[in-house]
Amino acid sequence: QVQLVESGGGLVQAGGSLRLSCAASGRTLISYYMGWFRQAPGTEREFVAAVSWSGTSTYYTDSVKGRFTISRDNAKNMMYLQMDSLKPEDTAIYYCAARRGGLRVGPSEYDYWGQGTQVTVSS
Repeated sequence: QVQLVESGGGLVQAGGSLRLSCAASGRTLISYYMGWFRQAPGTEREFVAAVSWSGTSTYYTDSVKGRFTISRDNAKNMMYLQMDSLKPEDTAIYYCAARRGGLRVGPSEYDYWGQGTQVTVSS
């Protein structure tokens, strides 16, 4: 079993920055892709970014390219999402997730989930 816990959410003005963290425990995430998803009220959970086990491969949804950066530190069992130039439309609950195997962008493809952290961007 894998336990994931997010932190770092909060309230920020448009144009500001936040750094989300995801702490993993329970087992070593060798060969696991990890990703960030978000869900705004009344919408489906959507893919934001993913990173490979080695950290060398990353993938972003178009709306966050150039503004968000995903990374991971396997020695610490941590994953991060640096969010810059935030916009009001980035407001959502952000979830970290993990899956064994290759890159996938569908929420149903991920095996483990955190409880989420709220990000609110004011205009």
